[in-house]
Amino acid sequence: MRTVRIGNGCGFWGDNVDAPMRLATAVELDYLTLEYLAELTMSILALQKQRDPSAGYATDFPPVLYQLAMRLSRLPGGMGRFPRAITNAGGMNPHACAEKARQALREAGVSRRFGVVSGDDLMPQLDNLLAAGHSLTNLDTGEPLTTVRDRVVSANAYLGACPIVEALKQGAEVVVTGRVADASLTVGPAVYELGWSWEDWDRLAGATVAGHLIECGAQVTGGLWCNWREVQDWADVGYPYVDLAEDGSFEIASANPAACGVNRETLSEQLLYEVGDPARYLTPDVVADFTSVAVQDSSRRSMWVRGARGLAATDSYKVSIAYRNGFTSSGTLTVAGPDAVAKAQLAGEALLRRLDYKYERSNVECIGVGACAPGIIHGEPAEIVLRVTVYDARRDMVERFTKEFAPLVTSGPPGITGYTTGRPPVREVFAYWPALIAKSAVEPQVDILA
Repeated sequence: MRTVRIGNGCGFWGDNVDAPMRLATAVELDYLTLEYLAELTMSILALQKQRDPSAGYATDFPPVLYQLAMRLSRLPGGMGRFPRAITNAGGMNPHACAEKARQALREAGVSRRFGVVSGDDLMPQLDNLLAAGHSLTNLDTGEPLTTVRDRVVSANAYLGACPIVEALKQGAEVVVTGRVADASLTVGPAVYELGWSWEDWDRLAGATVAGHLIECGAQVTGGLWCNWREVQDWADVGYPYVDLAEDGSFEIASANPAACGVNRETLSEQLLYEVGDPARYLTPDVVADFTSVAVQDSSRRSMWVRGARGLAATDSYKVSIAYRNGFTSSGTLTVAGPDAVAKAQLAGEALLRRLDYKYERSNVECIGVGACAPGIIHGEPAEIVLRVTVYDARRDMVERFTKEFAPLVTSGPPGITGYTTGRPPVREVFAYWPALIAKSAVEPQVDILA
């Protein structure tokens, strides 16, 4: 059977910037995907674009592409090994991202045809959509978006693989998108290369499973693995790739199989990551049934996956909306010596009581004595970290809170240290608003940069 090899070298903005280069130099790929976006990331990018119209994308991508080109040019086969790249690094500004990435490749002496996928950003027509009856009701609370409309900073539909395929058909060698579903970065090249139709539900489901498994990078090759002691090389865990066959089955492996590879446990942990109903995993391309998937050892450090089943996709896109929702600050101090826990609790409570204001939410934690897992850790430690956090709609009161940590050094119990890094920062809170919108109301757009 025909196969296409797709590897993913990034699981989020902030992931290892050397991983794409290590993956593409260790394994000859047909396609390299890079997944940068999360719900919070979109709101951050939206604010960046408000301040600077040329910003609003994952700035790691252009230098990663440059590094990859420079490295591959020195290997046997040279730039003939340069894979087609598909990434959602475009965020809120895919055209600017593509232009910057194209410039980075030119500086490396490389020319590639870029495709840009946009249309996911609903902010320019948000009021028109609401007026037309698209209420964008919160899926969790049932509230209409109008209740927070004046505080919305970003609203993006999760597009599917269709515009990616269109970009590839038009000759794109690098495809830069805004918000698309994570797995669609893999579904797109699979459909294009293997000639599937948009009603090959089982094959689309197989590619969706493959995309879901590799979308978080090293999480499927040993990262967060329950048997973490068995990973042989944490410095280079190895990022994943799949050999996806025309029937929708695939083999999944690691670029550094000596470190860990992929086994039944690492695969199963990632397969169930961020999944609500495993029998109905909803994507813009297909409704995938993860419960039908069968896995078996292909080699000592890779797995075969087959048997995925799919149903027709829904007529809606998921929409990720972020809105301003107050301010927060969190500060820490180290408390050492006898009775560290009692001293920390006293200091945290005193800090809040010194402020003549009741915050909407506050929290005093003793990290090291069970704050993360209450009831699990027992015994009196010789030192702990005190963390105090507040949240409120009034920024000035949160700022006032940040000034109460250093005074505890001389006006609190003995043993307090760790105050030399300055006052904790005040951060604006962006709340998440999940919604649906009819696909008919969204128009994906594909542009090829000449």
